[in-house]
Amino acid sequence: MPATVIQPDSHVTFHYRLSLADGSVLLDTFAERPATLQMGEGQFSPGLERCMLALAEGDERAYELAPEDAFGPRNPELVQRVAKSLLDAHTDPDDPLEPGDLIEFPTPDGGRMAGVFKGWEGDGALFDFNHPLAGQTLKFEVKIIGILGA
Repeated sequence: MPATVIQPDSHVTFHYRLSLADGSVLLDTFAERPATLQMGEGQFSPGLERCMLALAEGDERAYELAPEDAFGPRNPELVQRVAKSLLDAHTDPDDPLEPGDLIEFPTPDGGRMAGVFKGWEGDGALFDFNHPLAGQTLKFEVKIIGILGA
């Protein structure tokens, strides 16, 4: 009987480590409880999921991912000015904003979008709505523990 491998809709339990190109570790489940996700549901970066497709239980792999294969390149158009009136509706006036603070804003479709506060610009604030890992080369190490629904 052939080994069960990860399919686009599999449930997968796995350990992983995500590091920057300089070796700084961002996430590491190897010393903790493993992660579990359903492939294709948007719970994990599509680029990271692509690395896991066709792996079997017990497989261990390490990948170096260019920005376009991980969280995408940085998009300068996603650095936007937000009016102070909109900001006042979504922040606590008693908790002043500091550069690097993450603020969530509602989207027209009822969802939420997070932006990183960069600083004040005139009567508005500058926010970066890029994914925090956009533009970064990443190392992705993975060990597959279990696969269901493949």
